[in-house]
Amino acid sequence: MSSDTVYKGRIWDVRSDAFELADGAGVLHRDYIEHPGAVAILPMDDDGRILMLRQYRHPVGMDLWEVPAGLLDVDGESNLDAAARELAEEADLTASQWHVLADFFTSPGSSSEAIRIYLARGLSEVAPKERHERTDEEAEIQFAWVHLDAAVRAVLAGRLHNPSAVVAVLAADAARRTGFASLRAGETPWPAHPAQR
Repeated sequence: MSSDTVYKGRIWDVRSDAFELADGAGVLHRDYIEHPGAVAILPMDDDGRILMLRQYRHPVGMDLWEVPAGLLDVDGESNLDAAARELAEEADLTASQWHVLADFFTSPGSSSEAIRIYLARGLSEVAPKERHERTDEEAEIQFAWVHLDAAVRAVLAGRLHNPSAVVAVLAADAARRTGFASLRAGETPWPAHPAQR
């Protein structure tokens, strides 16, 4: 019925919508974060190790172990191209093999944020002279290569809290049981994504 931007932020906005459900019970009002969406990447080497990043996250006031990730904030850029860009910018890596691990909405009751997580294999390092200069919180990123089994244990022990990392680790563990044959191609469309409807 109506949709208005009530707060315009640097990265995302807050919208206030009025709408009716199919049962016709009346008009509902909801405020939510309008988010451009994001991609996350689980880089895996030939030994089955994954790259984790430790980065400060101000809203929760702590450093979190995460996987490389970033916003879909470049006009016309595909999800896969955004993932390749973020992998290079945050981890100084490129990948020759891309598969979709999972698609999810981070908090569908309060945000339109949708994230696609990729498994990136066939890794190579970005040449030092071509590396992205990291700033702000990204300037302090710490890197660790860990075996997928250790990451699964960290999730189950409550030591890994970043939602993209948790989903990526558990999805990769499940996919590994089929030799990753159950994964979708990296170019697979995601029609449920708000930006692709």
